[in-house]
Amino acid sequence: MQHKSVVHYMTKIGIDILFYIGIICCALVPFSTSWLVRYFYITDRVVLFVKAILLASGISCVYILWQLKVIFKTLMQGNPFIHANVACLRKIALSCMAIAIIYFVKLLVMPTISTIVIIAIFVIACLLCLTLKDLFKQSIYYKDENDLTV
Repeated sequence: MQHKSVVHYMTKIGIDILFYIGIICCALVPFSTSWLVRYFYITDRVVLFVKAILLASGISCVYILWQLKVIFKTLMQGNPFIHANVACLRKIALSCMAIAIIYFVKLLVMPTISTIVIIAIFVIACLLCLTLKDLFKQSIYYKDENDLTV
């Protein structure tokens, strides 16, 4: 991509900010017992379970943001259609499915409507990433064919 717009830079800054906020949030989860009990009325017997869910899904989200940073770096360099981005999209899809599975386990223990919504969102995100992965793979094939023709 030759033309880099303000939207590209704002998106990159947004991904960077979310990445570092995610790391901070994950680091603070082990110290969140009083906050969980006070504001969300989580009982002491399920605090450890809730912390495990929050930490596992938080780490997965930070990993997704890391992969987005990798993809965005290639986009800003002007060559997004490479095999590394296909691998990144596959990893993002697996992370989305991992989050959906984590919240499915939570649904079995602590069922809420928001948990069902989270599961649906991340299953759809997984399918979207797998579709984009295949689209990128096909684009790479066409780009390579075009480069060989010229």
